Amino acid sequence: MILTIEAHRSGYSPDQIYHTMTVADLKSCLDQYDDDTPVYISNDRGYTYGGISWDDINERYEENEDEDDEIDEEE
Repeated sequence: MILTIEAHRSGYSPDQIYHTMTVADLKSCLDQYDDDTPVYISNDRGYTYGGISWDDINERYEENEDEDDEIDEEE
């Protein structure tokens, strides 16, 4: 068995996405599968696929979060 995450384009930026899973939701969902189950991203309704690597997971901050961090560093 493999596990696929169906990718859907819902907007041009994260602020256009009205709902997405949290880390807790995703962890809870994945807990029901064996640890060695491969996970793939399914694009274009299964026409193409991609894997997930550590390099694919990135932290991004909203603009106001970056500004708050800079202010704290200056104080």
